Amino acid sequence: MTEKVDLDEIELEPDYRPSPDEPYMNPKQLAFFRRKLLDWRNQIVEDTTHTRQNMNESENQADEVDRASQETERYTELRTVEREQRLLSKIDAALRRIENGEFGYCEVTGEPIGVRRLEARPVATLSIEAKEAQERQERQMAED
Repeated sequence: MTEKVDLDEIELEPDYRPSPDEPYMNPKQLAFFRRKLLDWRNQIVEDTTHTRQNMNESENQADEVDRASQETERYTELRTVEREQRLLSKIDAALRRIENGEFGYCEVTGEPIGVRRLEARPVATLSIEAKEAQERQERQMAED
C-alpha cells in the first residue's frame, strides 16, 4: 500500500493524466484521483440540492393528468437523489482510502486495480479480475 502524503501540497498541471509508465499510486496520481473525486462529489451535491429545491417548489396540479405526470416526475427525481446519495457514500469511502493509503488496490486480492479502471470508475474497490469473479459467483447463485 502507499504511504500518507499531504496531497494539498501537490500541484497538478491542468492536463495531467495518470500514466501506467509512472510509479503506481504515486502522490501525483493520488492527488489527481482525489481532485477527480472531490469535483464529482461537489457536482452531485449541487445537482441534488437543485433537484430538492425543484421538488419543493413544484405546485400541485388541479388536472388529474398533470398531477399524475408530476408524481411520475417526482418519483424519478427521488430515485435519482437516492442513487446519488449512495454514490456520495462510495465517493466518501474512496476519499478515505486515499487518506489511508489504500486507494487503488483491490480489497479482495490486494493487487493494483489499475489506472485505466480507476479513471473510468474512481470508486472501484475491486480489480477487473475480482469483479468478474464476483459477477460469475452472483450469476451462479441466481441460477441455483
